[in-house]
Amino acid sequence: MFKWKRGPVTLFQSDLYLTNSLVVETADCVLVADPCWLPREVEEIRQYTEDILGGRRLLLLFTHSDFDHIIGYGAFRDAEVIASRALADKSAGEREDILEQIRAFDDSYYLRRDYEITYPQVDHVMEEEGQTLVFGDLKLTGYAAPGHTDDGLFTIVESAGLFIAGDYLSDVEFPYIYDSSLAYEVTLGKLEQILARHPFTLLVPGHGEATDSSVELERRREESLKYIHNMRMAVASGIQETVDALIEGCAFPRNMSNFHRSNQELITKELAGEAED
Repeated sequence: MFKWKRGPVTLFQSDLYLTNSLVVETADCVLVADPCWLPREVEEIRQYTEDILGGRRLLLLFTHSDFDHIIGYGAFRDAEVIASRALADKSAGEREDILEQIRAFDDSYYLRRDYEITYPQVDHVMEEEGQTLVFGDLKLTGYAAPGHTDDGLFTIVESAGLFIAGDYLSDVEFPYIYDSSLAYEVTLGKLEQILARHPFTLLVPGHGEATDSSVELERRREESLKYIHNMRMAVASGIQETVDALIEGCAFPRNMSNFHRSNQELITKELAGEAED
Protein backbone atom coordinates (compact mmCIF):
# COMPACT_ATOMS: atom_id res chain seq x y z
CA MET A 1 0.00 0.00 0.00
CA PHE A 2 2.67 2.57 1.01
CA LYS A 3 4.43 3.49 -2.22
CA TRP A 4 6.69 6.45 -1.63
CA LYS A 5 7.34 9.65 0.30
CA ARG A 6 8.64 12.75 -1.46
CA GLY A 7 9.20 15.65 0.90
CA PRO A 8 5.81 16.55 2.42
CA VAL A 9 3.85 14.19 0.14
CA THR A 10 3.27 10.50 0.89
CA LEU A 11 1.49 8.31 -1.64
CA PHE A 12 -0.39 5.10 -0.88
CA GLN A 13 -1.50 2.98 -3.82
CA SER A 14 -4.16 0.31 -3.44
CA ASP A 15 -3.84 -3.10 -5.01
CA LEU A 16 -7.28 -2.41 -6.49
CA TYR A 17 -7.36 -0.36 -9.68
CA LEU A 18 -4.01 1.27 -8.81
CA THR A 19 -6.04 3.76 -6.77
CA ASN A 20 -4.05 6.55 -5.13
CA SER A 21 -4.45 8.06 -1.68
CA LEU A 22 -2.32 10.95 -0.43
CA VAL A 23 -1.08 12.37 2.85
CA VAL A 24 0.38 15.89 2.70
CA GLU A 25 2.13 17.49 5.68
CA THR A 26 2.73 21.12 6.55
CA ALA A 27 3.85 22.68 9.81
CA ASP A 28 0.22 23.34 10.79
CA CYS A 29 -1.80 20.63 9.03
CA VAL A 30 -2.02 17.10 7.73
CA LEU A 31 -4.16 16.65 4.63
CA VAL A 32 -5.47 13.20 3.61
CA ALA A 33 -6.94 12.79 0.12
CA ASP A 34 -9.27 9.94 -0.92
CA PRO A 35 -8.27 7.26 1.64
CA CYS A 36 -9.19 3.87 0.16
CA TRP A 37 -9.85 0.86 -0.62
CA LEU A 38 -9.58 -2.33 1.41
CA PRO A 39 -10.05 -2.24 5.19
CA ARG A 40 -6.37 -2.96 5.90
CA GLU A 41 -5.33 -0.31 3.37
CA VAL A 42 -7.55 2.32 4.97
CA GLU A 43 -6.20 1.32 8.38
CA GLU A 44 -2.61 1.70 7.15
CA ILE A 45 -3.34 5.26 6.03
CA ARG A 46 -5.21 6.04 9.26
CA GLN A 47 -2.40 4.69 11.42
CA TYR A 48 0.25 6.55 9.42
CA THR A 49 -1.73 9.76 9.78
CA GLU A 50 -2.22 9.25 13.52
CA ASP A 51 1.50 8.61 13.99
CA ILE A 52 2.56 11.85 12.31
CA LEU A 53 -0.32 14.15 13.30
CA GLY A 54 0.94 15.47 16.61
CA GLY A 55 -1.11 18.54 17.46
CA ARG A 56 -1.69 19.51 13.86
CA ARG A 57 -5.05 20.10 12.18
CA LEU A 58 -6.42 17.08 10.29
CA LEU A 59 -8.10 17.73 6.94
CA LEU A 60 -9.74 15.25 4.57
CA LEU A 61 -10.12 16.00 0.86
CA PHE A 62 -12.42 14.14 -1.52
CA THR A 63 -11.82 14.61 -5.24
CA HIS A 64 -15.31 13.28 -6.15
CA SER A 65 -18.04 11.03 -4.80
CA ASP A 66 -17.33 7.71 -6.56
CA PHE A 67 -17.75 5.07 -3.89
CA ASP A 68 -14.14 3.88 -4.09
CA HIS A 69 -12.91 7.39 -3.28
CA ILE A 70 -15.15 8.03 -0.27
CA ILE A 71 -15.02 4.48 1.11
CA GLY A 72 -12.52 5.37 3.85
CA TYR A 73 -14.37 8.40 5.21
CA GLY A 74 -15.61 6.69 8.36
CA ALA A 75 -12.05 6.02 9.54
CA PHE A 76 -11.34 9.77 9.70
CA ARG A 77 -14.46 11.14 11.37
CA ASP A 78 -12.44 13.66 13.42
CA ALA A 79 -11.14 15.31 10.24
CA GLU A 80 -12.52 18.47 8.66
CA VAL A 81 -13.80 17.58 5.19
CA ILE A 82 -13.10 19.52 1.99
CA ALA A 83 -15.00 18.82 -1.25
CA SER A 84 -16.87 20.44 -4.10
CA ARG A 85 -20.27 22.04 -3.75
CA ALA A 86 -21.76 19.35 -6.00
CA LEU A 87 -20.45 16.59 -3.72
CA ALA A 88 -21.77 18.34 -0.63
CA ASP A 89 -25.20 18.86 -2.19
CA LYS A 90 -25.90 15.29 -3.33
CA SER A 91 -29.50 14.35 -2.64
CA ALA A 92 -30.43 11.76 -0.04
CA GLY A 93 -31.20 9.30 -2.82
CA GLU A 94 -27.87 9.85 -4.55
CA ARG A 95 -26.02 9.44 -1.28
CA GLU A 96 -27.82 6.19 -0.54
CA ASP A 97 -26.98 4.83 -4.00
CA ILE A 98 -23.28 5.51 -3.38
CA LEU A 99 -23.37 3.92 0.07
CA GLU A 100 -25.14 0.88 -1.33
CA GLN A 101 -22.28 0.44 -3.80
CA ILE A 102 -19.87 0.30 -0.84
CA ARG A 103 -22.05 -2.23 0.96
CA ALA A 104 -22.34 -4.36 -2.16
CA PHE A 105 -18.59 -4.27 -2.68
CA ASP A 106 -17.89 -5.30 0.90
CA ASP A 107 -20.50 -8.05 0.75
CA SER A 108 -18.99 -9.40 -2.48
CA TYR A 109 -15.65 -10.04 -0.75
CA TYR A 110 -16.82 -10.71 2.83
CA LEU A 111 -15.12 -7.52 4.00
CA ARG A 112 -15.65 -6.10 7.48
CA ARG A 113 -14.75 -2.54 8.42
CA ASP A 114 -14.27 -1.21 11.94
CA TYR A 115 -15.91 2.09 11.08
CA GLU A 116 -19.36 3.18 9.97
CA ILE A 117 -20.12 3.40 6.25
CA THR A 118 -21.53 6.88 5.79
CA TYR A 119 -21.48 9.74 3.28
CA PRO A 120 -19.02 12.58 3.93
CA GLN A 121 -20.30 15.63 5.75
CA VAL A 122 -18.49 18.55 4.13
CA ASP A 123 -17.12 21.28 6.39
CA HIS A 124 -15.30 23.39 3.79
CA VAL A 125 -16.92 23.72 0.36
CA MET A 126 -15.11 24.58 -2.85
CA GLU A 127 -17.84 26.27 -4.84
CA GLU A 128 -16.19 29.06 -6.84
CA GLU A 129 -13.78 28.53 -9.71
CA GLY A 130 -10.26 29.12 -8.49
CA GLN A 131 -11.42 29.42 -4.88
CA THR A 132 -8.68 29.31 -2.27
CA LEU A 133 -8.99 27.83 1.19
CA VAL A 134 -6.28 28.59 3.74
CA PHE A 135 -5.63 26.48 6.84
CA GLY A 136 -2.63 27.95 8.62
CA ASP A 137 0.28 27.41 6.24
CA LEU A 138 -1.73 25.07 3.98
CA LYS A 139 -3.22 26.78 0.92
CA LEU A 140 -5.56 24.87 -1.38
CA THR A 141 -6.99 26.13 -4.66
CA GLY A 142 -9.86 24.28 -6.29
CA TYR A 143 -11.34 24.09 -9.79
CA ALA A 144 -14.55 22.32 -10.73
CA ALA A 145 -13.83 19.19 -12.77
CA PRO A 146 -17.10 17.71 -14.09
CA GLY A 147 -17.20 15.10 -16.83
CA HIS A 148 -16.07 11.93 -15.12
CA THR A 149 -18.68 12.68 -12.44
CA ASP A 150 -20.64 15.88 -11.95
CA ASP A 151 -18.86 16.71 -8.69
CA GLY A 152 -15.17 16.38 -9.56
CA LEU A 153 -12.57 18.74 -8.14
CA PHE A 154 -9.04 19.60 -9.23
CA THR A 155 -7.05 20.70 -6.18
CA ILE A 156 -3.72 22.51 -6.09
CA VAL A 157 -1.68 22.27 -2.89
CA GLU A 158 0.32 25.44 -3.32
CA SER A 159 3.18 24.82 -0.89
CA ALA A 160 3.94 21.37 -2.32
CA GLY A 161 3.44 22.25 -5.99
CA LEU A 162 1.01 19.33 -5.97
CA PHE A 163 -1.84 18.87 -8.45
CA ILE A 164 -4.44 16.37 -7.18
CA ALA A 165 -6.38 15.43 -10.32
CA GLY A 166 -8.97 12.91 -9.18
CA ASP A 167 -10.03 10.54 -11.95
CA TYR A 168 -8.38 12.47 -14.79
CA LEU A 169 -4.97 12.34 -16.47
CA SER A 170 -4.29 8.69 -15.69
CA ASP A 171 -1.55 6.81 -17.50
CA VAL A 172 -3.45 3.53 -17.17
CA GLU A 173 -7.10 4.48 -17.83
CA PHE A 174 -8.75 6.07 -20.83
CA PRO A 175 -11.52 8.52 -19.82
CA TYR A 176 -14.26 6.85 -17.79
CA ILE A 177 -17.22 9.15 -18.47
CA TYR A 178 -20.16 8.92 -16.06
CA ASP A 179 -21.38 12.52 -16.39
CA SER A 180 -20.79 14.16 -19.78
CA SER A 181 -18.22 13.86 -22.55
CA LEU A 182 -18.65 17.55 -23.34
CA ALA A 183 -18.03 18.51 -19.72
CA TYR A 184 -15.01 16.19 -19.69
CA GLU A 185 -13.52 18.10 -22.63
CA VAL A 186 -14.18 21.44 -20.97
CA THR A 187 -12.45 20.22 -17.80
CA LEU A 188 -9.37 19.15 -19.76
CA GLY A 189 -9.46 22.48 -21.58
CA LYS A 190 -8.92 24.29 -18.27
CA LEU A 191 -5.52 22.76 -17.69
CA GLU A 192 -3.40 25.26 -19.59
CA GLN A 193 -4.88 28.16 -17.66
CA ILE A 194 -4.70 26.35 -14.32
CA LEU A 195 -1.06 25.38 -14.78
CA ALA A 196 -0.14 28.88 -15.90
CA ARG A 197 -1.43 30.10 -12.53
CA HIS A 198 -0.10 27.19 -10.49
CA PRO A 199 3.14 25.65 -11.75
CA PHE A 200 3.22 22.06 -10.55
CA THR A 201 6.06 19.82 -9.46
CA LEU A 202 3.92 16.70 -9.09
CA LEU A 203 0.65 15.50 -10.61
CA VAL A 204 -1.19 12.65 -8.87
CA PRO A 205 -4.16 11.08 -10.68
CA GLY A 206 -6.79 8.97 -8.98
CA HIS A 207 -5.47 5.81 -10.65
CA GLY A 208 -2.03 4.99 -12.01
CA GLU A 209 1.33 6.68 -11.76
CA ALA A 210 2.17 10.18 -10.61
CA THR A 211 4.32 12.37 -12.84
CA ASP A 212 6.52 15.42 -12.45
CA SER A 213 6.73 15.98 -16.22
CA SER A 214 4.72 18.68 -17.99
CA VAL A 215 5.35 16.82 -21.24
CA GLU A 216 3.80 13.66 -19.80
CA LEU A 217 0.85 15.60 -18.41
CA GLU A 218 0.20 17.10 -21.84
CA ARG A 219 0.48 13.66 -23.46
CA ARG A 220 -2.16 12.32 -21.10
CA ARG A 221 -4.42 15.28 -21.77
CA GLU A 222 -4.10 14.87 -25.53
CA GLU A 223 -4.71 11.11 -25.35
CA SER A 224 -7.89 11.70 -23.35
CA LEU A 225 -9.20 14.30 -25.79
CA LYS A 226 -8.31 12.04 -28.72
CA TYR A 227 -10.19 9.14 -27.17
CA ILE A 228 -13.37 11.20 -26.72
CA HIS A 229 -13.18 12.62 -30.24
CA ASN A 230 -12.57 9.22 -31.79
CA MET A 231 -15.33 7.61 -29.73
CA ARG A 232 -17.83 10.15 -31.03
CA MET A 233 -16.71 9.47 -34.61
CA ALA A 234 -16.86 5.70 -34.09
CA VAL A 235 -20.31 5.81 -32.48
CA ALA A 236 -21.61 8.03 -35.29
CA SER A 237 -20.29 5.54 -37.84
CA GLY A 238 -22.41 2.78 -36.35
CA ILE A 239 -19.59 0.27 -36.85
CA GLN A 240 -18.97 -1.70 -33.69
CA GLU A 241 -15.57 -2.90 -34.84
CA THR A 242 -14.43 0.73 -35.07
CA VAL A 243 -15.61 1.37 -31.52
CA ASP A 244 -13.91 -1.76 -30.21
CA ALA A 245 -10.63 -0.90 -31.94
CA LEU A 246 -10.26 2.29 -29.89
CA ILE A 247 -9.02 0.38 -26.84
CA GLU A 248 -6.87 -2.24 -28.54
CA GLY A 249 -3.79 -2.72 -26.39
CA CYS A 250 -5.35 -1.24 -23.22
CA ALA A 251 -3.82 -2.44 -19.97
CA PHE A 252 -6.62 -4.58 -18.56
CA PRO A 253 -8.92 -5.39 -21.48
CA ARG A 254 -11.37 -7.77 -19.80
CA ASN A 255 -12.42 -5.13 -17.31
CA MET A 256 -11.75 -1.95 -19.26
CA SER A 257 -13.96 -3.12 -22.14
CA ASN A 258 -16.92 -2.72 -19.76
CA PHE A 259 -16.08 0.92 -19.09
CA HIS A 260 -15.50 1.46 -22.80
CA ARG A 261 -18.94 0.03 -23.58
CA SER A 262 -20.50 2.30 -20.93
CA ASN A 263 -18.83 5.27 -22.62
CA GLN A 264 -20.29 4.12 -25.93
CA GLU A 265 -23.77 4.02 -24.45
CA LEU A 266 -23.42 7.49 -22.90
CA ILE A 267 -22.09 9.08 -26.09
CA THR A 268 -24.78 7.36 -28.16
CA LYS A 269 -27.38 9.08 -25.97
CA GLU A 270 -25.56 12.40 -26.23
CA LEU A 271 -25.47 12.22 -30.03
CA ALA A 272 -29.13 11.25 -30.14
CA GLY A 273 -29.95 14.28 -27.98
CA GLU A 274 -28.00 16.57 -30.30
CA ALA A 275 -29.88 15.16 -33.30
CA GLU A 276 -33.22 15.90 -31.62
CA ASP A 277 -32.16 19.48 -30.92
